[in-house]
Amino acid sequence: MRRFALLVLARDCLTLSFLLVCCAVATLAQGVGPTTDSGLRDYASLYTTAPGTGIVVATISAEKKNVHLDRQALLQLLNRSNQTATWQTTNDIAQGAFQDQVSQGVFTNVAYGEYDIEVSAVGYLSERRQLQVVNSWSPVQLKFTLKRDPEAINLDVPDAAISAKARKEVKRGVSALKSNNLKEAERQLGAAYRSDPSSSDVNFLLGYLYYEKTDYGRAADFLRAATNINPGNAQALTLLGQAGLQRLDYPAARSALELAVKQDADNWQPHNLLADTYLHQGNYVQARDEARVAIEKGKAHASPAELVLGEALVNLGHDEEGVEALNRFLDESPLHPMAGRVRGLIAQIEEHAAKPATAVSEDTGPPKLIGVDPLQALGAPVLSVKSWQPPGIDDVKLNVAAGMACPTGQVIAESGKRVQELVEDVTRFAAVEDLFHQRLDAYGLPIRTETRKFNYVASISEQQPGFLSVDEYRSDKLELAGYPDQIASTGFAALALVFHPHMRDNFDMECEGLGDWRGQPTWLVRFQQRDDRPSRIHSYKVGTQVHSVKLKGRAWITAGKFQIVRIEAELVSPMPEIQLLSEHQVVEYGPIPFARKNTTLWLPKSAEIYFDFRRRRYYRRHTFDHYMLFAVDTEEKRKEPQSKPADKSSATEEKKSS
Repeated sequence: MRRFALLVLARDCLTLSFLLVCCAVATLAQGVGPTTDSGLRDYASLYTTAPGTGIVVATISAEKKNVHLDRQALLQLLNRSNQTATWQTTNDIAQGAFQDQVSQGVFTNVAYGEYDIEVSAVGYLSERRQLQVVNSWSPVQLKFTLKRDPEAINLDVPDAAISAKARKEVKRGVSALKSNNLKEAERQLGAAYRSDPSSSDVNFLLGYLYYEKTDYGRAADFLRAATNINPGNAQALTLLGQAGLQRLDYPAARSALELAVKQDADNWQPHNLLADTYLHQGNYVQARDEARVAIEKGKAHASPAELVLGEALVNLGHDEEGVEALNRFLDESPLHPMAGRVRGLIAQIEEHAAKPATAVSEDTGPPKLIGVDPLQALGAPVLSVKSWQPPGIDDVKLNVAAGMACPTGQVIAESGKRVQELVEDVTRFAAVEDLFHQRLDAYGLPIRTETRKFNYVASISEQQPGFLSVDEYRSDKLELAGYPDQIASTGFAALALVFHPHMRDNFDMECEGLGDWRGQPTWLVRFQQRDDRPSRIHSYKVGTQVHSVKLKGRAWITAGKFQIVRIEAELVSPMPEIQLLSEHQVVEYGPIPFARKNTTLWLPKSAEIYFDFRRRRYYRRHTFDHYMLFAVDTEEKRKEPQSKPADKSSATEEKKSS
C-alpha cells in the first residue's frame, strides 16, 4: 500500500497526505424570520441544521455587570452517551435594538441527546453545564457569565489602556509572550515602552517578561513602576512580591504582598506568598495565619500553603500539627518533585521529637526553616492553558452494555467487507471540496483562518496484490505554496483502511463492547499498530527521509450492518525526531443517497485533524458538498475535475444528467 504522509518539502512547507476525505452536508433551513418579538435572534432562520439534529447557541459575557467578553472563548460540546467532543470558538456579533456586541458560539448539526458544554477563556474560570437537544426548530440558547481565574496571569491589555502609538507593539509582544518567544517579546515590548513609558500595563508586561527570564532585579524594577502608576494592579503587586522572595528581599516582598492581599483578598496566591515571607522573617504566628487563609481560599489548589503551615507550626513547637500539614501536602501532591525532601523533613521532625528532654536541651533547639523552601513548591507563575484538541483515545472511558459479549471475529471480518465496498464507492463520485484551516495559539484560539474550495474526484486501486494506491484529483492543481500555511492535505478517509483485509493484520484489535453512536448500537473496537508489522497506513516525509507513524485509535461499527460510522486515531507516542508532538484524526462516515441513480453509497461525511508540529498547532477540516455520481465505466472514474468549483445551479444540472 502507498504510504500516506505529511511531507516537509521546504523549511516550513508541509504536505499532509493521509487518504481521501469527504463530507456530505445535507442541510435544511429551519424556521423563519430574523428576530423574535423580544429582539432576540431567531437562530433557526440564521443557521441550517440537518434533519434529526439541532442547534446550540452559547452567549458569553464577563463577570461584573455582564460586560462583553473581550477575548475569544473556546467551547466544548461533549456527547454524554459516547463521550465524543465537538469544538467551537466564539465570534463577536451585533445583537438587540442598539446592536450591542456580544460574544457567541454556535453548534449546528447536533444529534438529539444529552450533552455537557464547557466554556473556557484565557484568564477566566471554566464553566460547565448539562443540556438536551430534542428538536430542530427550537435552538438551545445558553448564557454564561465567566468569572476571572485568580490564579491566571492575564496578559491581555484593552486597547484603551495603551496609547495608539504603542498599541501594535503591545499586541505583538503579548502574542510572543503567549508563544514563549521571549526574545521577540522583549523587542516588541521594548519598543512599546519607548513609545509609552508611563503605561502601567506596559511596565507590568515587561516585569512579567523579565521574571520569565529569571532576571528578578529588572522584573522588580518594571513591576514597581507598574504599581506606582496603578496602585490597584493586584497581579503586578503579587508578582512583585514573588520577585522579592526570589531575590531574598523579604522586606520588599512583604510590602508588596500586604498590599496585594488588600487588593485581591479572595485570591489564595498572595496570601500564600505573604505567609512564605513571614516564615522567612521568623514571624511564625502570622505565617501560620496567612497560610490558613490561603488554604481556605484555594482549597485543593493551595496545597503548597500546607508546607508553609507545617513549617510555621513546627517552629511554634506544634510538631504533631505541623507533621499533619506536611502529610496533607504529600497526600494532595504525592508525585511532586519536592515530595522526597518533605518526607525527609517529616522524618527529621519526628526524630527530633523522639529525643529525651535532656538531649533536646543540649541540642540547638527546634529547627528553624528546615530544609524545604515553600516557594519552590509554588513554582513560577504561568498562563492558564486550555485544551485545544479532543481528549486522547485512552483518556475517555465509554459506556458499554453490561453482559453483552462482543463477537470480535465477526465484527472485524464483516467490517473488513464493508471497507472493501468503501474502496469501490470512493471511485464513483465527484464533489465540491471545502477546506477549512486554522493555525492556533497555545490556548486553541485561531491565529489565522483560511479556506479553499476545489472540484474533486478520487480513486483507490490495487495495482499489486495487497497494496492499495490512492489517486486524488483537484481542480486548479495548486502548488504547495498555494495551500494554507503551505500544507497540502490528502487522503484522510483512508483511516478506515485499518480494517481492510490487507491491512488489519498490522494492528492489534480489541472489541471493547457494545456502545452507542447517535442513537444506534455500535461495537467499539480499539486498534494499535503492532511493533512486529510494517506501518503502511501513515507516514511523515521530512526532506528525503520517510518516517513511519504508528497509530492507535478506536472505531464505532454498527451492530446491524457492521459499517464504520466513526473512527479516531492518534500517535502511539510523540515523534521528537521530527518535532511532531501530537496528532489526532477524527473521521465520520454515513450513507449518501443518489436519487437519480436510485442508489446509496457509504462515504466519509467529515474529516478533521489536530496536530502539533514544529512548535505550531493546526486544525484542519475537509467537507464535501454537491455530490455527483459517475457512471461505472473506467474513463469516468478517472475523469479529472473541471478547473473551477461548480456553483449550486451547475451542480444541480450535473446531478440531473448523471
